[in-house]
Amino acid sequence: MTDMYYDVAVIGAGTMGMAAASFLTARGANTLVIDAFDPPHDKGSHHGDTRMIRHAYGEGREYVALVKRAQVLWEELDRETPYPVFQKTGVLGLGLTDSAFLNEMMASANEHDLSLQRLSSADVINRWPGLSIPDDYIGCFETESGLLYSENAIRAYREVAVRNGATLAMNTPVVSVTPIPTGVSIATRDGMFHAKKVIVTAGAWAKQLLPDISLPLQPTRKVVGWFDVDETLFGDTAFPSFFVEDGERMFYGFPSLDGAGLKVGRTDGGQPIDPNVHTQNFGRYDTDEGDLRRFLSTYMPEANGPLKQGKTCLYTMSSDHDFIVDFHPDHDSMLFACGFSGHGFKFGSVMGEILSELTLDGETPFDLSRFRLARFQA
Repeated sequence: MTDMYYDVAVIGAGTMGMAAASFLTARGANTLVIDAFDPPHDKGSHHGDTRMIRHAYGEGREYVALVKRAQVLWEELDRETPYPVFQKTGVLGLGLTDSAFLNEMMASANEHDLSLQRLSSADVINRWPGLSIPDDYIGCFETESGLLYSENAIRAYREVAVRNGATLAMNTPVVSVTPIPTGVSIATRDGMFHAKKVIVTAGAWAKQLLPDISLPLQPTRKVVGWFDVDETLFGDTAFPSFFVEDGERMFYGFPSLDGAGLKVGRTDGGQPIDPNVHTQNFGRYDTDEGDLRRFLSTYMPEANGPLKQGKTCLYTMSSDHDFIVDFHPDHDSMLFACGFSGHGFKFGSVMGEILSELTLDGETPFDLSRFRLARFQA
C-alpha cells in the first residue's frame, strides 16, 4: 500500500470517523478510512453494547439543536439496518431539587419544546419500584429518548461507507500525518497514503497524532458492569435508561436487554492511562466493582445481585468536558474532532454529517463556536 491518493482520508474509524466516512462517500468523495484496529472493537470508546441519547441537555442547551438532528439521523440509520440502532426506553435523571444539571435540563426542555416530566421522589418510586431515592431528590423523565446500540451503529455506518465505495485500511496504525503542497501525507506501518484533506477522529490517540497543537485531552480507564436482576423490575419493558447525581459523582446505566443484566457505569473517576497499554482487565482495582455496588446498594438495592460481566473502556475528555472540533490552525487541509467521551456518542451521527460538510464545503449550518480549539488559548 504505497502512494495511493484520495479526496479525503479519515484517521480513526470509531464513532465519529465511521459516520463521517458514510456521509463523505454518500456525497461521492473518494474516501480512505484508516484505523489501528478493526471497528467495532474493544480497544477504544465505543464498545460495551449501549450508549444513552437524551435531548434535554444538562451540559448546556447549545447542544440541543445538535442532538435533535442526531436523533433524526439515528432513526434513519435504524430503519436502514437489519439490526437495532435506537431503542426508545426513555431516560430518567435523578438528583437533588437544586441540581444545576437537572435545572439546565428543564430549562433546555422549555426552550426547545422537548418532552420532559418533572417527578417528585414519591412519583419516581411509585413508577419504578426498584428505585430507592431520598425525599429531597427529583426526577426528570424524557419520554422520547433512550439508548443507542453503539457497536451496531458503527457496524451500520461501516456497511454504508463500504457500499458507497470507501476504501478501508484496518489494523493499520498511523505513524505520522504531514501536510504537503497537494494535501496531506499519511505514513502508516504498511506504507504511505496521500489525500487532499484529512479528518483526524482518533479518540484517545488524537493527541499523539497531532502533537503540534497541544490538545488538552486525558485518556482515562473506565469500567462498566452488568448485574443480574429481576427482569420484571429492571428489564427494558419496565425500566428506563437512567443517570443519578450522587453528590460530586455521576452514575448512569441501562435496563436489562434480553436478560443481559442491568448495566451501570460512572462518568467521573477512573484512572489516567496511556491508550497504548489499555486492556480488558476489569477487576484489577477493588473500585472497579466496588463503586458500582455501592451505587446499587444505595439507589437500586434489588439490582445488587451477581455480576454477570464487567468491561473496561477508554474515556478521552477535554479539560472542560466540551468537544473539540476545528481545523488545524496552520493547515486548512486538516480537520480534527476529539474529546467526545462522557457524553459524545449520541452526537456521532450528526457529527459525521458535520465533518463531511466542513471537509467538502468548508462550512456547516451548525454553530460550533463552543467547540473551537481557540478557547483553550484565550
